[in-house]
Amino acid sequence: MDKLPSKSDLAQWLNDQPGHPTMREVARAFSIKSGAAKIDLKAMLKELERDGLYERRKRRTRGGGVPPVGIIRVTGPDAQGDLLAELAEEDSEPVRILVIERKGQPAMGAGDRVLAKLVQVKGVWQAHPIRKLQSGPRTVLGIYRAGSEFGRILPIDKGADLEFLVPRTDSGGAKDGELVEAEQTSKARMGLPRARIVNRLGDPGAPKAVSLIAIHQHGIPDHFPDEVIAEAEAAPELPAGKREDLRGLPLLTIDPSDARDHDDAVCAAPDPKQPGGFIVWVAIADVASYVRPGSELDREARKRGNSSYFPDRVVPMLPDRLSGDLCSLHEGVDRPVLAVEMKVSAQGEKTSHRFVRGLMNSRASLSYEQAQAAFEGRPDEQSAPLAEGLGHLYDAWKATLHARAARQPLDLDLPERRIVLNDAGEVTSVAFKDRLDAHKVIEEFMVMANVAAAEELNAHRSSLLFRVHEEPTVEKIEALREVAQGAGLTLAKGQVLQTRHLNKLLSDAEGSEFDELINMATLRSMTQAYYAPENFGHFGLALRNYAHFTSPIRRYSDLIVHRALIKAHKWGDDGLTDWDIENLAETAVQISETERRSMAAERDTTDRYLAAFMADRIGAVFKGRVSGIARFGLFVKLDETGADGLVPIRSLGDEYFRHDQDTQTLTGEKTGTVLGLGQRVVVKLAEAEAITGGVVLELLEVDGAPMARARRNGRSRGPISRKGAAKKAGKIAARKKRERKR
Repeated sequence: MDKLPSKSDLAQWLNDQPGHPTMREVARAFSIKSGAAKIDLKAMLKELERDGLYERRKRRTRGGGVPPVGIIRVTGPDAQGDLLAELAEEDSEPVRILVIERKGQPAMGAGDRVLAKLVQVKGVWQAHPIRKLQSGPRTVLGIYRAGSEFGRILPIDKGADLEFLVPRTDSGGAKDGELVEAEQTSKARMGLPRARIVNRLGDPGAPKAVSLIAIHQHGIPDHFPDEVIAEAEAAPELPAGKREDLRGLPLLTIDPSDARDHDDAVCAAPDPKQPGGFIVWVAIADVASYVRPGSELDREARKRGNSSYFPDRVVPMLPDRLSGDLCSLHEGVDRPVLAVEMKVSAQGEKTSHRFVRGLMNSRASLSYEQAQAAFEGRPDEQSAPLAEGLGHLYDAWKATLHARAARQPLDLDLPERRIVLNDAGEVTSVAFKDRLDAHKVIEEFMVMANVAAAEELNAHRSSLLFRVHEEPTVEKIEALREVAQGAGLTLAKGQVLQTRHLNKLLSDAEGSEFDELINMATLRSMTQAYYAPENFGHFGLALRNYAHFTSPIRRYSDLIVHRALIKAHKWGDDGLTDWDIENLAETAVQISETERRSMAAERDTTDRYLAAFMADRIGAVFKGRVSGIARFGLFVKLDETGADGLVPIRSLGDEYFRHDQDTQTLTGEKTGTVLGLGQRVVVKLAEAEAITGGVVLELLEVDGAPMARARRNGRSRGPISRKGAAKKAGKIAARKKRERKR
């Protein structure tokens, strides 16, 4: 992904500009070109706008001061029942606007802010809604400190350095030291801004407050409105109807041992018409049958975009009545599904596919560990009766390895951390998740089903949402090439980049001291995937057609693809609507943003848990690798836990360190010490703050040599060498600040 500026740098640049720069002008100024990076930039500008640090350029208006597209505020229905609105801009002249609602569009009520097309028909201004906007005052999450007349809120947001005053009448009964959520009530014109406490969240040090902090901090909706719950609870068990009966197939689910929902089932058998080939079925919960376009469930699902997963809880996209019951493919229960039958050759190529709307009954709900044991000839009591079918599934996957080797999707080796909690929510251990063949079996067939869905809808010329992963920029690849050269490796030049070139580099580094560095640098060179109604392909998977079809319980994108299949095959009246199609681009942006929101919240939660786990090990020494360089210091990823910690530049000695953004290095002017991405280091844990997730480290050794520090008289203990510099290594996370004492 293109390198984004920090929030403070962006705010400073905007402050230096005359007038009000547009989104396009901001992107051009910071050389941001990829669609995924522009989504993140747009979100950052929205935050600055909410903080009063950015104002968008006003659109050109026509007679009467009404723009062609603008934001309106719904005022409510009139005596005749017509929905009325006014322009949302405070300085706009009063204009009576009639809101034209269409069937299938999310309902609107008084107070809603809506982006709309504005036209004048026979002297009456009409608003044709494009999408509803989230509005309201800025929310603040922080620690409340009580005072006599005014209390204060110390924000826990990363990088936040401004406190908020809380009049005693607006404290909501909060106690000193409590974690609170508040709304800003005034800007910081003279002194500190003021806020009103709207929610008391309890002890910020409580283990289970960790994910709650991230949920509130990132604005993830964690409570369903009453009308959404009511609609879910009223949903009936669906009759079989005109569905293909798949209950004779040995379909089963394979998921993590603690999974509550099961939205995909698989089975395989030898193909009698294709020697060495297989018939593979992938069946996915028919969520579209329950979540119909324009319903309360649909509006809430689109708003959430996806489920969010934390070590101690899940914030689901759909209420439990659906996600954990009616739409979950539980063992021994009839469930409606959309399924695809795929013919796979002996070389692992998909030769054909067929989609059906069916009814299935799962033979078993297995964990990955159970499936792996069965693959290895060690079935347990539950999996033993399914041993033959599991064997066919494993053999079919082995066949796909031939096609995978020919296609060569990007083969990164990046272990995933697993945080283990006890019943009280305290971290008991931090390890890296096992990577089993059972995981790869399910992933491969889910990818194949996703490809089949995209190909099927392309063949029907249907609208859909593609999962897009653009190729890396030339600048990013050149940066990766320099990292490779510094490690004594080569990344081919002068040809169209393909994943096989990157895989060759990863293979050459495997087992060497640069293995982790090359994997990390390759990941940093990648753009972020996103959703779009246009097909730009999936670079990382080396696929021309790719859409998400396999997880409609937890991703809205998959629900859109299901509706598109229903419409294309004329399976019912719950397919893609005209409103869905017209707003596909808006939906793509919306759910790409919510996906990034969830990723950020999940990452912050992991950071806080890791900081809490390490808090009682202050002074301990750890090995790690430099994972990021910034003006204010360097980040180190610890080998033992995978935690990222900051080495502040002020702790590096009495000298000035020059920051080179292009080479991602810090160079000491007195000692000549060069610190760069990927260096092996030894550090001492100086601080660990669970509330902010901040870990502060002291640098002891670099590449096996003691850290050279300049003394006050200018002499030093000698410079250290560096084995390779990285160029433009990607986005560096903002420094995590500690909670300040009262």
